[in-house]
Amino acid sequence: MTELLNKENTLDTLLKEMESVVIAFSGGVDSSLVLKKAINVLGKENVKPVVVKSELFRNEEFNKAIELGHELGIDVVETEMAELQDENIVRNTPESWYYSKRLMYSKLTDIKETLGFNYVLDGMIMDDLEDFRPGLKARDEFKVRSVLQEAKLYKTEVRELSKKYDLPVWNKPALCSLASRIPYGEALSFTKVNKVNEAEKYILNLGVNNVRVRYHQNIARIEVSEEDLATVIKNKDNITLRLKELGFDYVTVDLEGYRTGSMNEVIDTKNTKLV
Repeated sequence: MTELLNKENTLDTLLKEMESVVIAFSGGVDSSLVLKKAINVLGKENVKPVVVKSELFRNEEFNKAIELGHELGIDVVETEMAELQDENIVRNTPESWYYSKRLMYSKLTDIKETLGFNYVLDGMIMDDLEDFRPGLKARDEFKVRSVLQEAKLYKTEVRELSKKYDLPVWNKPALCSLASRIPYGEALSFTKVNKVNEAEKYILNLGVNNVRVRYHQNIARIEVSEEDLATVIKNKDNITLRLKELGFDYVTVDLEGYRTGSMNEVIDTKNTKLV
């Protein structure tokens, strides 16, 4: 028996023991695998995916998650949270991630209790332990289970299993809150968030697979993978024009390329204390 098959069997056993679950469902590869496996193991009547709408995530992703739930033959619960009305989140400190996750897990827990279900699940994986994740404290406070992490699954393995089960998002790039584009200490606002959102959508429409436009006041720092760099350079004039229309004065490309959590590179994550 292969190591991956062992991990999948562990995942099945964990889910079976839970009996009924509410799933934080974003439509990304991780939460999609959790949903697919939960349906297979527990049956649709014991699984309830919840899609949370927020000003800090694209509406397009919210709609795609609902569509994917329907493709999997299950009704999706829609809810929303007003993150930009919470001063702890707007302040945009490392602690803000804790408050954001706390807000989400609170809503999911309320839905779980209303349904009389046993557990709330998220899509966190082993790779998440390697980055700065203040939201873990909120997860633990609400006793949310990260079953992929409990089964010791990494991103490459999650993608392999997702491909095995014909999930259309098996190779979908990772998603993250648009707040991750704005440096810590720079207060969040809808204007700033929308600026980076529109900039990224424009670049994605040029055929780029994944992009982050980091906001540094009047400077846009574009992160793309090496294979997409040629596309950005080829379209540099149009990209510059569009991003300046959005309000950026300068448009730059980060030579280190796309990487998750690049805003964490300038903080001391080991000595950052959370509430």
